[in-house]
Amino acid sequence: MSAASALPPKFRDWFAKRGWSPREHQLAMLEKARAGRGALLIAPTGGGKTLAGFLPSLIELAERPPRNTPAGIHTLYISPLKALAVDVERNLLTPIREMGLPIVAESRTGDTGESRKARQRVRPPDILLTTPEQLALFCAWEGAREYFADLRCVIIDEAHAIWPSKRGDLLALGLARLQQFAPMMRRVGLSATVDDPDLVRKWLGSNPPPSGGGVGEADGGGSGKSSELPPPASGHLPRQGEDFEPGIDLVLGSGGAQPVVEVLVSGGRVPWAGHTAEHAMAEVYEIIKQAHTALIFVNTRFQAEFAFQRLWELNEADLPIALHHGSLSAEQRRKVEAAMARGDLRAVVCTSTLDMGIDWGDVDLVIQLAAPKGASRMVQRIGRANHRLDEPSRALFVPASRFEMLECRAAADAILENHLDGDPPRLGTLDVLAQHIMGCACSEPFKLTDLYDEVRSAGPYAELSWEDFETVVDFVSTGGYALRTYDKFRRIVQTPEGFWTARNAQARQQHRMNVGAIVSPGMINIRIGGGRRPMGGRKIGEAEEGYFEQLTPGDTFIFAGQVWRYNSLIGADAFVSPAPNDDPKMPSWGGSKFPLSTYLASRVRQMMHDEREWTALPPDVQEWLAWQKIRSAIPDEGEMLLETFPNGKRFHMVCYPFEGRLAHTTLAMLLTRRLDRLGVGPLGFVCNDYALNLWSLRPMDGLDLDELFAQDMLGDDLEAWLDESFMMKRAFKHCALIAGLIERRHPGAEKSGRQVTFSTDLIYDVLRKHQPDHLMLRCARHDAATGMLDIARLGDMLQRVKGHIRHMPLDRVSPFAVPIMLEIGRERAPGDAAGEMILAEAEEDLIAEAMP
Repeated sequence: MSAASALPPKFRDWFAKRGWSPREHQLAMLEKARAGRGALLIAPTGGGKTLAGFLPSLIELAERPPRNTPAGIHTLYISPLKALAVDVERNLLTPIREMGLPIVAESRTGDTGESRKARQRVRPPDILLTTPEQLALFCAWEGAREYFADLRCVIIDEAHAIWPSKRGDLLALGLARLQQFAPMMRRVGLSATVDDPDLVRKWLGSNPPPSGGGVGEADGGGSGKSSELPPPASGHLPRQGEDFEPGIDLVLGSGGAQPVVEVLVSGGRVPWAGHTAEHAMAEVYEIIKQAHTALIFVNTRFQAEFAFQRLWELNEADLPIALHHGSLSAEQRRKVEAAMARGDLRAVVCTSTLDMGIDWGDVDLVIQLAAPKGASRMVQRIGRANHRLDEPSRALFVPASRFEMLECRAAADAILENHLDGDPPRLGTLDVLAQHIMGCACSEPFKLTDLYDEVRSAGPYAELSWEDFETVVDFVSTGGYALRTYDKFRRIVQTPEGFWTARNAQARQQHRMNVGAIVSPGMINIRIGGGRRPMGGRKIGEAEEGYFEQLTPGDTFIFAGQVWRYNSLIGADAFVSPAPNDDPKMPSWGGSKFPLSTYLASRVRQMMHDEREWTALPPDVQEWLAWQKIRSAIPDEGEMLLETFPNGKRFHMVCYPFEGRLAHTTLAMLLTRRLDRLGVGPLGFVCNDYALNLWSLRPMDGLDLDELFAQDMLGDDLEAWLDESFMMKRAFKHCALIAGLIERRHPGAEKSGRQVTFSTDLIYDVLRKHQPDHLMLRCARHDAATGMLDIARLGDMLQRVKGHIRHMPLDRVSPFAVPIMLEIGRERAPGDAAGEMILAEAEEDLIAEAMP
């Protein structure tokens, strides 16, 4: 299709005045819209994805005939980031203003003023730019059906970042609700990095309705028990493995210029261990001085603060360098974003808060400090540079260690070959469904079977059984069997006519103040104290609750350079006592919060095994690999290497699954339990993304490794550990907040993290005792298994290595083991000069032992 025939004259002239020609994928999106089809557009950053998504709406609105009554919202744009919605609003106003189009476009986020929100409700704009959380609020409005009656298009930006999460579940349910309000609504997804487009298309699309009639009317008895309803007699919906047509076509943009990706070898050497890339900071600063504007990405807030401080210490030229991460205030982040937009900054040290979408035209270099953990994430970050499709983006990887050098090299190759990491298929979570059902009841009364059909039209919930749906409704209406005697958990009621509705105005207000699927991590106070009822002891610091999620009473751990024994967790206080003479069972870590992707892990194993790949690595890394082959072994791609050796007064077992820190930590915890039963006397462990190291009082050479690593550890051992650990309570709290069992915000007040934790802990204990199959316990167990433990990945790994464990009994540490051995030393060093000197000596000794 030619631009002349596809675009109205006003739009053709606008493209021509800017010296542009419409790209093929922009015209393809226009063609899909005119055919009434939804579409998923996958195109490189800088290829005009946002304009491609909006172009059909702009043309429809420009050609819309006058109406006697005010029109409602025509197009709803949904972004995962508030800042991105505001940025797109600013960019969208440019063509509207330059073409003089009679179109009103406005944003609405959590930062939008109340007066503007009130006006938007009375006089909605033609195009509204918002977030998934705001859509959940819209769905809970009384009058939402009339408000969205004119809706013709929903655009989901950065779809890859939303769909494989609870936010994606909530958004899919919101789209299903909007489709009921506006049956002619089209769905559009935009992304630059999608590995499996079919998964995103199914999430974005609408499943076909049941082929037969639904259930008859509810019993109408007003009993408040959904369990009295019969199961649907309706027709068939697709189940797992079956194909269906989601109504979402795939549109692919033409590839842009190949990015230029380099890996920095600082000073000609690569450190043995570490995760901050401190050794390369001086060179990174010199590179920043040569760039126009650089984005320096790290993977954690700790790394961001560390890198920012080091760069400022080196900043003799007084360059304007800023910091941007999620713990900073919204006002501070907006100041940095505004300064970037004006071109006032030379560099910004940032986390994933700047991964997506915002158009920084002056950025000409992206630096990744430490390994990226995933090729798709790195493609997204590289896309922040240049934003011009026909010119290459520049990226620089700065590995912090030798294993990270392998990962960076593997990631660079994957990016150049356009091989991305993928997410597995997912089923919609039931705590999110509970929140959505409550929102629907706040908006308007509903019949149970009608809502069931609507919910199953959402991609993640196509396989939802009537029994699970019924259980969720019962939970929202009573709190579940064990809580039904408590009036506060009765949030929806059934009318004599068989409709379900919010119990009262207070229940509606409570829900609207607590929508969303993001739960910020709580902080735990660390206090000195012991026993079952410790008094409030001296506070020695605080940490995120995840710090304690895998500890059980009696475990030892590192905090502030000292060893402590964990005694108990009461409310938001963790009580500990000094344990200076003990080895820490679980040292803390400051590594990446992102797991090493399965795809990159596979590439790293392949690179190690294939000696032809070594030629792309620095000489000292090649030497390291060569001596590993001589002193121990390089595993085959399908093998897991396991080494046992003495060191000092301890005996070590180091294995190299390359499955990411999360899966390794879970594996180490479970192995510790088994080794303890075998009388080995395990003392502790440490993990990183590549390996795990357990040490004990007795040798571990003669163990039956196939039995030790048998998959049945994911049965009783896992269950026993979960029952003892804090992890289940943490997962339960998150699910309870999302499902609305516990509210953080109340009219005129907000509960503290301590109050929320105390409330959820009480309910958790009641449910474990009186209703162990309660919906929230089921949700918590699922979350712990998938998000906090990476059980699926661990199970796949145990299956992969069954019969393929390569055991190398050694008399001393191997070259591969040096980095994981140094992790122990780094945890024990308190950070002062003396500690660093001790650590440097230990490093020299270990290297001398491992290498000639």
